[in-house]
Amino acid sequence: MAGLYIHIPFCESRCIYCGFYSTTSLSMRDDYVDALCKEMKMRPFKTATDYDYSLKTIYLGGGTPSQLTHDQLIHLFEGIKEAYFPPNHPEEEFSKMEITMECNPDDVSEEFCKTLLQLPVNRVSMGAQTFSDHRLGFLHRRHKAADVKAAIKRLRGIDIHNISIDLMFGFSGETLEDWKKDIDEAIKLGVEHVSAYSLMYEEGTTLYRMQEQGKIEEIDEETSRQMYELLITQLTSAGYEHYEISNFAKPGYRSRHNSSYWHEVPYIGIGAAAHSYRRKTKRGEENKIEATRSWNVDNIREYIASIQKGELPSESESLDLSTRYNDLITTALRTSDGIDLEKMGKEFGDQLASQMMQEAEKHIHRGLMKISNGKLSLTHQGLYISDDIMSDFMIV
Repeated sequence: MAGLYIHIPFCESRCIYCGFYSTTSLSMRDDYVDALCKEMKMRPFKTATDYDYSLKTIYLGGGTPSQLTHDQLIHLFEGIKEAYFPPNHPEEEFSKMEITMECNPDDVSEEFCKTLLQLPVNRVSMGAQTFSDHRLGFLHRRHKAADVKAAIKRLRGIDIHNISIDLMFGFSGETLEDWKKDIDEAIKLGVEHVSAYSLMYEEGTTLYRMQEQGKIEEIDEETSRQMYELLITQLTSAGYEHYEISNFAKPGYRSRHNSSYWHEVPYIGIGAAAHSYRRKTKRGEENKIEATRSWNVDNIREYIASIQKGELPSESESLDLSTRYNDLITTALRTSDGIDLEKMGKEFGDQLASQMMQEAEKHIHRGLMKISNGKLSLTHQGLYISDDIMSDFMIV
């Protein structure tokens, strides 16, 4: 199986914490969608080098994909079908796929929902972030807390029954009680999936500059830990699976697309700043993996100009054994599934597998890791220092 990621970098305004590539130049949307459709034809899943995947997930991320117009979205999905599906592909087959679109809550109007009805989108991810209008204003978010509830009601009305929301914690001055109210609100909404992240002060963002200027203070480590513990306790008690460090899902509603990133499933990234990952087994060499990673230019004008000339605006690299191993550590160990030890031995060899287990035994003895059903994963206590544990395994 494989995933298709399409980056839509347009935003009406920029949030103060965002470190993703985005632009507020909405006038380029038509040219950009045209370029996306052309790039998809230039990046087939089946190639002369024996990469041949079956597309199982589609994800429109950003930016703000819901900033595309009705006609632009229709054009984009026609481009997806033309590039990756046969002309006679049954429409009902799309319902078996996971097709996600990120939306801003206040974009989910009645008119927008009419557009969604004409698309095969069956999963929506919204950046709620917080249910405090004060904190939303601080983040420079466009929507109000009430918009999230209204959006979910409208989406349910058009039979979207797989909804994810993002939450943030760790605001300057936020209390545990403030955070508990946000979690409780998310549970009341009955969404199928919740992604929750500590507010990050990424260099280059407005938030980072505010911290550097002493206008705000990052919360202390102990409070952040307590907020994370509260998140886990509240959501798991409400029936959500904690299947990845920052992600929780009701049974059967894990993000299949994002899970592909954590479990080495190939994917193609389309659009400015998008990344792709391909892998295959070498001919005649069982369990010898050949993997490549590529990334597009993070400049929308350069991206469009290059595609218009028929050139892919990307760079790529072949991943050696050490790089692939480090990637495995920093992705699979984020999940409750962990690392499949049998697969690890076959793909990376006995020496590297033995080296990994020697390191793992130290953490198992400390109660920070465990082995269950042939898989190595973090324990509940290990989650709190996951970055430190992962760094112990890395090959420098």
